[in-house]
This record gives sequence, C-alpha cells and structure tokens, in this order.
Amino acid sequence: MYPEELVAPMRVDLTSVGFEELKTGADVDKHLTDHKGTTLMVINSVCGCAAGAARPGVKWAVEQTDKKPDHLTTVFAGVDQEAVAKARQYTLPYPPSSPSIALFKDGELVHFVERHHIEGRNAEMIGNHLLEVFNEYC
Repeated sequence: MYPEELVAPMRVDLTSVGFEELKTGADVDKHLTDHKGTTLMVINSVCGCAAGAARPGVKWAVEQTDKKPDHLTTVFAGVDQEAVAKARQYTLPYPPSSPSIALFKDGELVHFVERHHIEGRNAEMIGNHLLEVFNEYC
C-alpha cells in the first residue's frame, strides 16, 4: 500500500476534472450495475506511464469531444485494493494491469487498454486512441 500523502496528487489529477473515485468493491459493483450508458474507468497507478501518458491522455480525450462517456470513474491500484480487485473482475479475461483504461456500456466491458498499450506511448497517442473508442461506443 502506498501512503495517502504520496497518492493524493495523483488522485486529484483525475478527480479535479470530474472523475468519481470508487474506493470499495461495493462502490464498483454499485456503479456498474446501477448506471446505464457508458462508464470510463481508469485504473490509476503511481508509475511513470500513468503520470506521463495515461492520465494526461485520458483527460485530453475527455476534454476534446462531445462524444464522451456518460460516467467517469477511477480506482487506484496499490491503494484501494478491494475496489481494484472488483474492477479487475469486470475486466476479465484481461490480466491485472495498471495503469489501464476500461470502457463499459451498461456494465459490460466493451474496450480495454492494457498497460502494455500505454507504456512507450505518449499522452497524445493515448488520447487519440480514446477518441476513436468514444466515437464508436459513446
């Protein structure tokens, strides 16, 4: 587990632009069963590719389009363990990966960006990929 004072700025990086934190497994279940439409879920991380590509790319994509997901959520790997474990159940058959980005439609996974698709790519590449995904599903 990472100390809260370390991860707080990384949480705020997403919550300050409208992402809702899901901190328990029950929060994840409730959100994905109660909310219709599309939900973007970022499995946040302290790693460099989260800071340099995933979070900036996600934020840019959400700001650039009118065809954005209905709901923006995040769970934090290495911190909110129960929430992340539950989120990973919803992202099966993909293996655990953080950071990662999942798009759900009516609670069903329709697109998943694994860590190995984030590493080595910049925020613009991630953002442009997400714009295509939003155009298809949102």
